[in-house]
Amino acid sequence: MAHYIVYWPQDWVQELKKAEDMGPIKVVFGSIHSRMPSIVSIKVGDVVFPVTLIKKKLYVMARLPVTHRERAFDYCMRELGREHGALTPEGIVVKAEKEEFYWTRGQSFRCADAIPDGMTLMVESDKPHTKHQEPFNCCSEWAVWGEGGSSIEPRLMPDEAIPLLRFGYPKSKEKPLRLDKNGNVLSMSLTATRRMSEETAKIFEELF
Repeated sequence: MAHYIVYWPQDWVQELKKAEDMGPIKVVFGSIHSRMPSIVSIKVGDVVFPVTLIKKKLYVMARLPVTHRERAFDYCMRELGREHGALTPEGIVVKAEKEEFYWTRGQSFRCADAIPDGMTLMVESDKPHTKHQEPFNCCSEWAVWGEGGSSIEPRLMPDEAIPLLRFGYPKSKEKPLRLDKNGNVLSMSLTATRRMSEETAKIFEELF
């Protein structure tokens, strides 16, 4: 079992607050863009901690034990009823629920007759879900999820713990977070999916 951090930008944290989404957390997404970095390294059995910066302080937003891993498209269509900007797999065409419009990766069609033979058709629908179940960036690629997630709320990482945190694998490649001259964590240290050291994982677990 490994422990990872993923970064939630401040605007996304505010969106969750506006939606009054306090969890429990069910899913974490990764995309092909730096705003929502890839989570390809995260496996079933691992634990994921979304983190953010609020007024230059590091906060841990949630804890998610991973029991499933699948394409973000499959998760979104099943749980949300819509693809929400997830990457559409090859061979699948999606139809808007209330209009005659179809699309697949890199193509769109105005009528069903224009869809190439051999494509699998999926129709959008509306399914109840919480805000954090929507990818906050386009081109989401993978989703990791589970039923044992914590509530979603900011948990302050103590200042004295910041210099002790180490990330990387194996141990010879572990590095601390990058800090500014005042000892505050720089966002560039967080905008990647990073594996924790065992000692760091214990510090994170103590917040829950």
